[in-house]
Amino acid sequence: MADQQPTHTPPPAATGGLGLAIGAAAIITAITGIAFWLSYHHLHDVAEANGLGTDPARAWAWPAVLDLFYLAGELLILRASYLRTVDPWAIALTAVGAFGSIGLNVAGVGEGADPLEYVVAAVPPVAALLAFGALMRQLHVWFARRAAAEPVAPAAAPVVTVERAEVPVPPKPEQPPALEAAEKPQPEEQPEPEPVRPAIVYRDPRCTAVRPLYDNGTRPGTAAMRDALLAAGHGRVGDSTIRGTIRAEIEEHEPELADYPPAIGRTA
Repeated sequence: MADQQPTHTPPPAATGGLGLAIGAAAIITAITGIAFWLSYHHLHDVAEANGLGTDPARAWAWPAVLDLFYLAGELLILRASYLRTVDPWAIALTAVGAFGSIGLNVAGVGEGADPLEYVVAAVPPVAALLAFGALMRQLHVWFARRAAAEPVAPAAAPVVTVERAEVPVPPKPEQPPALEAAEKPQPEEQPEPEPVRPAIVYRDPRCTAVRPLYDNGTRPGTAAMRDALLAAGHGRVGDSTIRGTIRAEIEEHEPELADYPPAIGRTA
C-alpha cells in the first residue's frame, strides 16, 4: 500500500481576517466615542454643580483636563509600541486620566444615592477605557506583525581592505653590441609604469561585492549590483542605497569609473 501523503489545512483567507478586523475596529471606535461623550457630559454636570455653574464655557472645558490626558497617554503608548520601547510617562498619563475620570464620575453622584446610580456613572468611563484599550491593542498587534515581516539587516561586517596587485616594472632590454654610428639603432622609448594605487578602505564593506563588476570596463546597473550583493550574502538592499551609497562611494575613490559606458543587460 502506498504511503499516504500528509494533508495540510490551507490557512484562512487574508481578506476574511482583514474584514473582521475592520468591522471590530469600527464597532470599538463607535463604543469609544459614545462612552467618552457620556463621561464628558457627566463630568460637565459635576463641574457645573461644584463651582463652575456660573460659567458654562469653563464647565464644558473642565472635563477635557482628564479626558485629553487619557487620550494623549494612549496615543503615546501606541507610539512607544511602534518604536518598540516603553514610555513610563505615557502609562502615567493614561492612568491619571482614566482613573480620575472614573473616580469623578462616581463621586459626582453624591452620597446616599442608590447603588445602581454609581454603576450607571461608572460604566461610560470604564467602557471608554476598555474600548480605547482594545482599539490600541489591535494597532499594537498590527505594528508587531509589520515589524516581524521586515527583513533583518545583516550584521555590520568588519572593514575590508582591498589590496591592488603591484604592477611589475618591465626590465630594460640589453644593449646590442656597439655598431657604427650610422647603423646604431635608436632605443625604443619604454612607457612609464603606472603608479601603484594605495589600498582602498571602504566605509561601507558592501562596496567590495560591487567593485569587481567594473573590471569588464562597463558601469554596472542597479539590478546587477543588487544580484552581486545578494550573492555575497548581504540580503536585499534598496535601490536608493545601491546607487546613492554603495556605487557613490566606489566612484568617490575611483572617479574614472563613473565615465565607463553603462553595461548592457541587467541595468534596471
